[in-house]
Amino acid sequence: MIKNEQHKNSRHIEGQWLPTTKKEIEHLGWDHIDVILFTGDAYIDHPSMGTAVIGRVLEAHGYKVAIVPQPNWRDDLRDFKKLGKPRLFFGVSAGAMDSMVNHYTAIVAVAAMMPTPPTDEQVHAPTTLL
Repeated sequence: MIKNEQHKNSRHIEGQWLPTTKKEIEHLGWDHIDVILFTGDAYIDHPSMGTAVIGRVLEAHGYKVAIVPQPNWRDDLRDFKKLGKPRLFFGVSAGAMDSMVNHYTAIVAVAAMMPTPPTDEQVHAPTTLL
């Protein structure tokens, strides 16, 4: 990968998360973003989270990277517009959670069909021991 020459102008504090809001980008003093990554997962800056790894690798090569975690795609799409247009590209990841895990239970029942958790009254009801 070619080293980004604009790395010298990048103001990044070691150990700081990649920015996820305009305010965080302004705090870093950036006048642009090179890459904006969208992920279906929450942003957790950890090696087990693919989007965080991709972001950190790009950052290590001098690119200014921002992440938009769990964008709301059911409204007016404001989450997709909130950081503006990147200089290079948008990256999109569905996230680490497979849809089978997300929508089904361990017994492969549709999660929405599962009974609701018991109410406080049901939990605190007296029980009979035999």
